[in-house]
Parts: sequence; C-alpha cells; structure tokens
Amino acid sequence: MLDIKFIKENKDLVAAAAKNKNREIDVEEIIRVSEERKSLKSEIETLNQKRKEAANARDIALGTQLKADLEVLEAKHAELDKQFVSLMIKVPNIYSADTPVGPDESANKVVRQWGEIPQFEFAPKEHDELGKALGIIDAETAGAVSGSRFAYLKGDLVLLQFALLQFALGVLNNKATLAEIAAKAGLNINVTAFTPVVPPVFVRPAVQNRMARFLAPEDHYMFPEDDLMLIGSAEHTLGPIYMDKIVEEKDLPIRLAGYSTAFRREAGTYGKDTKGILRQHQFDKLEMESFTLPEDSLQEQEFLVVIQEHILQSLKLPYQVVMVATGDMGFPDYRQIDIETWMPGQNKYRETHSADHTGNFQSRRLNARVKRSDGTIEPLHMNDATAFAAGRTLISIMENYQQADGSVRVPEALLPYMSITEIKVK
Repeated sequence: MLDIKFIKENKDLVAAAAKNKNREIDVEEIIRVSEERKSLKSEIETLNQKRKEAANARDIALGTQLKADLEVLEAKHAELDKQFVSLMIKVPNIYSADTPVGPDESANKVVRQWGEIPQFEFAPKEHDELGKALGIIDAETAGAVSGSRFAYLKGDLVLLQFALLQFALGVLNNKATLAEIAAKAGLNINVTAFTPVVPPVFVRPAVQNRMARFLAPEDHYMFPEDDLMLIGSAEHTLGPIYMDKIVEEKDLPIRLAGYSTAFRREAGTYGKDTKGILRQHQFDKLEMESFTLPEDSLQEQEFLVVIQEHILQSLKLPYQVVMVATGDMGFPDYRQIDIETWMPGQNKYRETHSADHTGNFQSRRLNARVKRSDGTIEPLHMNDATAFAAGRTLISIMENYQQADGSVRVPEALLPYMSITEIKVK
C-alpha cells in the first residue's frame, strides 16, 4: 500500500502508474476522503478533551451531550475509514524508471539472452508427446480422476523433479556458491544462505489481501466455510511470516526458500496451453522470498535474477531475461523481471521464472517493519522470485535434452542426484 502522504505529493505519478497498469482509481477522491477523515479525527479528539473537562467540572448535562455528539462523529469516522481503506487498497504500486510502459506483454523488453538454441537432426517433439511415449506423464487418467489441467507424473520424471529440487536447494543453501554468483554479477551485497521452508498451502483471505495478491477471487480455490484459500505460490505464505512484527536491522537480509504445491484455477485461459503440464491447476514450485533494508532492495532483485540464471546455465537451458511492461506486471510490483526459457518442441521461449520487487508496498500492508540501529522503525522491503517451477522446468529439460529415439538425457548438473543418465522406455 502506498503512503497517503506520498500520494498527495505525487498525484500525477500515482495516477499515471494506475493508468499504465490498467487500473482505475480516483486520486482526487482518495485525497478528499483522506482529508475529511483527518478533519473528523481532529474533531473527535477535541470532543474527547471537552468530555474530560466536563467530567472534571462534574458537568453531567454537558458530558451527556458531548458523549452523544461523539458517538455520531465516531460512527461517521468509522464509515469514512472503511471508504478510505477500500479506495487505498485499489491503488497499485508505482513502477521503476526502467520499467517499459505498455498495455500488455507486447511491450515487454528483452534485456539479454544466454545459450545457443539447440539444433536437432530430427523434428523435436513437445513434452506431452515425449512424456506419454515414455510413460512418465499421464494426463488422460488424471483427466478422468480429477478433470482437465491435472496430470500424473510418474517414474523417472518424479525422480528428475526431486533431483532438481536437491540441486536448487544446494545452490540456495551454499553461501560460498551464492558469493561467487554475486561477485560474478558485480553485486555488492551481504551474502547469506537461504533458509529452506515448507510453508502452509492454505492462507486466510484477509492475509492474502494484505499481500496484495488477492485481486481476482475467480483465480483462487476458496473454502469460505473455513475462511481459507489455497495458495497460488509459496510466496503467499512466505511473505506474511513477518506480518505485524519488527525485525532488527542486524538480522537483515532474511532470505527464505519455500517449496510447496501451488494451486491456480487458471480462470480466463480456457483452451490455452491445455496439453501436457505447462498450465496446470496444481504444480510444485521452489520460491525465493527476501526481506531487506530499503537501500538494498534493488540489488537484491538483481541477486535473485542472477541466481535464477545460474540455475538455468548449470542446466544448460537457453533463456532470455525480460523487463516486464506496466500492463503485464503484478499489482504490488515496483519492478518485475521474467525469464523465458527456450522450448524446442514449441519453437519459442516460454516464461519459466519471475522476480518481483515490491519495495515497501506489501510490507506496509503487512505491517512488517525493521528497527534501525539508531532506533527508527520503518517498513521492510520485500522481493520474491521463482527458483524453479517444476512443471515448466521439466518441460524445458525434456524438450532440450530429447534424443532421436525419444529418450531424454539427464542434465549433467543433475547426474549426482540421479541413478540414471537418461530417461527411456522401460
């Protein structure tokens, strides 16, 4: 949530940010309600002081009248407070100066590419065809059992997923490796290992709303009788860990690596990416979440991105890094960077990773703060980023490492975690 003082002092900037993020807000109405709310609060404080004076003077009649007047003002203030909050939570975060301005993903900007697109002496297949032939993806049976956009992962593909998890956690939990990654990128940051976390997959809707991620109920699996919803990413329950808490400056940065199943209804994607495991209602994911001082947060995002790149380079998967445009970026994001990995079977790059720098936007809503060494207290800055989304990374490996006979080689980086060197028909 933006600070109302910031909104008042930067009306044009806030209005432009909302417009370019395809959001409708009325900045003047927000300011009007804010001022009326502030004025009313001042009146309430004045009446409270007069009540104290009446009580000290034992003026019962005046005290009774002031109490009645106060109840009217407090009821009006409560309504204004609701109105103010409802207006404020609709205001998206502003965006960074280097964010491309555009209505949708067509304005996204490729900033760099890595790796050579593989050349095959045969027509490369898509992952669903490979998976079915190898007996490692069964969407047909899952469709009968659970419906569309579900799949059984089986055999060696499951082992490959957990090899990928062990490899990625090995990177995130190794301070020396992380220091090398940061140094190679020229980043001057305090390098610490990520703490592995298995977070809850349920979150209260009110908490998800404070994360600024609960914007379209139709995208989520809801359980209103329990006041719960399923998360769409581990960040949804990693981010609120410091909700209504104050951490000490000396304890920052805090870096978490959360592995969980994610659930998305994929509303509005009917008929899109229905084959295989690219766009599922259920998938597993390793997510990075970090909490830093404000002055360190932009470099922190760059750190998370180069970690993503290190993982993809270790797997020898070609990719491109993309600055996401205003109309395609998330509501709470100040700066969003995606990575798209080459999918030979589809003959194009597909999004596999995202890195969201939200600044203090989420932390203000969560009331997650840091106490500086000088005693001052201010909101934390937050970043979240994909370490890997299992389905899409498995697709990338299958399509890039496929062989003419339909088998799939295991990437060299994952061989220490596997007992086989290739996945083939049993």
